Amino acid sequence: MIDGPYLVMAVLGVLGCGLVAGVFCGFSAFVMRGLAELPPARGVAAMNSINAAAVCPPFMLLFVGTAILCAVLGVVTFVLLPEDGSVELLLGSALYLFGSFGVTVAANVPRNEALLRLDPHSPETTTRWHAYVRGWTRWNHVRTVASAAAAISYTLALT
Repeated sequence: MIDGPYLVMAVLGVLGCGLVAGVFCGFSAFVMRGLAELPPARGVAAMNSINAAAVCPPFMLLFVGTAILCAVLGVVTFVLLPEDGSVELLLGSALYLFGSFGVTVAANVPRNEALLRLDPHSPETTTRWHAYVRGWTRWNHVRTVASAAAAISYTLALT
């Protein structure tokens, strides 16, 4: 049984990964679908506004704080190799760090930056907007599944 600091970190890992998975799930389930239904210029403007609003202390604390927690938990687990839950703790850390945080940095943020540079009234906006929604949402599905799987993995480490 995990106890002491491992218990606290694993529980916080479950909570952090689960909350992030919920945010991402909301985007995959209905936010992006709603935005895709808007005229392209309005969709681009709305998504740029959402992206700007997302960089706020509460969400950054949750998203980046969970990444830091997962990194610490992964390193400590790897170095100390506790008897119970080590595979699940390492797997949960890897899933979140690579599948959620890493995908965000490598796939979603670059798309957001490109969208920000797009002139909403240019003739190519319709084509680029629809490509953005498809690509961004596809990678968001990966982030959702990875974050949820990390929460499950941490939960299994507690059992």
